[in-house]
Amino acid sequence: MRDKKHHPNIIEAFNAAIQGILYTFKYERNMKIHYFIAVIVLMASLFFDLTTFERMILILSISLVIVSEMFNTAIENTVDLVTDKYHHLAKIAKDVAAGGVLISALNAVAVGYLIFYDKFNDITKSLIFAIRKSDPHVTLICVVLVLIAVVVVKALTFTGTPLKGGMPSGHAALAFALATAITMMIERATACALAYIMAILVAQSRIEGKIHTFWETVAGALLGILVAMLVFQLKIINFY
Repeated sequence: MRDKKHHPNIIEAFNAAIQGILYTFKYERNMKIHYFIAVIVLMASLFFDLTTFERMILILSISLVIVSEMFNTAIENTVDLVTDKYHHLAKIAKDVAAGGVLISALNAVAVGYLIFYDKFNDITKSLIFAIRKSDPHVTLICVVLVLIAVVVVKALTFTGTPLKGGMPSGHAALAFALATAITMMIERATACALAYIMAILVAQSRIEGKIHTFWETVAGALLGILVAMLVFQLKIINFY
């Protein structure tokens, strides 16, 4: 007699779903980036007075990006299972799936811009006024401190050289420190967003060039942001 097809119970179904989520996070670099940005955005949202509708749209947009990336991974693995040779239909399937991820990501960027733009401008006006009264050379001091911090951390971790490789990424640290400095000194949220986009591209280039790992660039970005915020915070305290 033929065995009946096994139907997983609810616990097994949940375990399988969670394993799928963990797989994409562990093996898909883009998913790591999505989760990292999602955490930053959700943490930032705690400092703004968002309405329930705005929070709902924000969470839906983040979920859409993650789900799109998971479907993209599933399609890529299915195509690779069927054939390991180049075929124009296989390329179309992968390209369409990747296009879906791109559209969902652009939607998330647009939603974030619409939700945070006015709120960010209102909160930063008084802060920027105080910073503009401070020493104009504070950005140079910030850059020097970031570079020193990078060299010290690399020396402590015994990784890479002062100018290449290792933990953390010096290029990412410097790029995000400058982006943070621009954010502190310029009123327009659009310029600030562009500064951080450029910093992200710098970090991405270090990963693409296989000079740094994803986590080394994340560590560099966090180091640059923290040092810049500390320097400007000290100047504000000194001003008052």
